[in-house]
Amino acid sequence: TQKILESHLVKGHLIPGKEIFIKVDQTLTHDINAVMTYLAFEAIGLDRVRTECSVSYLDHNLLYVNSMTPDDHVYLQSVARKYGVYLSRPGNGICHTVHMARFGVPGKISMGGDSHTHGGAIGMLCIGVGGMDVATAMTGIPMRLKMPQIVKVHLTGQLKPGVNAKEVVLEMLRRETVKGGLGKIYEYTGPGAASLEVPQRATIANMGAEMGATTSIFPA
Repeated sequence: TQKILESHLVKGHLIPGKEIFIKVDQTLTHDINAVMTYLAFEAIGLDRVRTECSVSYLDHNLLYVNSMTPDDHVYLQSVARKYGVYLSRPGNGICHTVHMARFGVPGKISMGGDSHTHGGAIGMLCIGVGGMDVATAMTGIPMRLKMPQIVKVHLTGQLKPGVNAKEVVLEMLRRETVKGGLGKIYEYTGPGAASLEVPQRATIANMGAEMGATTSIFPA
């Protein structure tokens, strides 16, 4: 975590609780809250996004009961073409899994308009934020946040037959509670982490949001 933050640090010092500014490499949005994000970006007046990679996923709101959702999707498709945003059409899959598989790069920092993320499974630092924060990141302006406390989670052994990776998260919730992760990044290490495959790591990284954590990460 510290290595990734150091390589992206624009201003500040990596002291827990202190304000830092970091460069953002990637952003992602999904169609539940993306419209306001891209309207805000349009209002800024830039002709293209300034990130290495920004992706708009049409994957959450797929029930066409009236004209509202189709209108949103038409807008999101047009704004993606105009500003250089990748578009994932309905049916491609859920944003977290698709983004990790198609755009994931270890050592990069990603901001997404959703509290859950899979990217920590492959050594990315992926932080869930609000839509306006994503819009700001797409302009190339560094992200401002309080330096989280980094908590090492040393995993030993292996998952027994019939036990899935979600049990690790449930045990973490038992110890930390649903608010215990506020202002923290959980970094999973040890021989137990090395025994987990990427989908298992993704489950654990994804569920870090249930503890209120800034994010969770595994070694690449």
